[in-house]
Amino acid sequence: MIITWYGQSCVKLQTANATVLIDPYDSKIGLRLPKVTADFVLVTHDHYDHNNVAAVTGTPYVASAPGEYEVRGVFARGIPAFHDATEGKERGVITMFRIEAEGMTLVHLGDLGQPKLTDEQFEGLNGADILFVPVGGTYTIDAKAAVDIITQLEPRIVIPIHYKIPGLDAKLNLDGVEKFVKQMGVTTNGSEDKLKIVKKDLPQDETKVIILKPDV
Repeated sequence: MIITWYGQSCVKLQTANATVLIDPYDSKIGLRLPKVTADFVLVTHDHYDHNNVAAVTGTPYVASAPGEYEVRGVFARGIPAFHDATEGKERGVITMFRIEAEGMTLVHLGDLGQPKLTDEQFEGLNGADILFVPVGGTYTIDAKAAVDIITQLEPRIVIPIHYKIPGLDAKLNLDGVEKFVKQMGVTTNGSEDKLKIVKKDLPQDETKVIILKPDV
């Protein structure tokens, strides 16, 4: 599997049989989404920085709500969550996605705003090998809450998303990834262009933080 991050919450998963794109964004955020063809598009919620399905070429199947889906050997389960810490009163609801592909379990938390998962959410997401977690604050959980969620789920690999990067509209007022890295208490060896991963290469005894360079 090859994992590419396009900035914000937009992630591409390339498997042997399918290309999955999560949360394509509109250029209003200051970034321009590269041309991407996908078989399967997952949309965590209907905000312009997550729902630009029209930018995706091909004829993808689009999932944007809780439920169970399968496209070309990729299984996805949508699990409801809140976009804020007040049970959706400020920003409504989102859909987190648990994805099964090539023997691995990947979890994308979208714009999760809850500081802690419910028991039901935990049961739905438990067993994640790779976790995409928002860390920029303001519209999502911040670095501290992200670490708490990671402690709950104990994934093998953590990839932070939804944080301040060059080119992103400053009005979004997101924290940089440095705050998260410090909160996790880890040392990273810079950032990687993409992550190429197979099940046998997953860390066994630790949670590894991988910083991806935004491909924009």
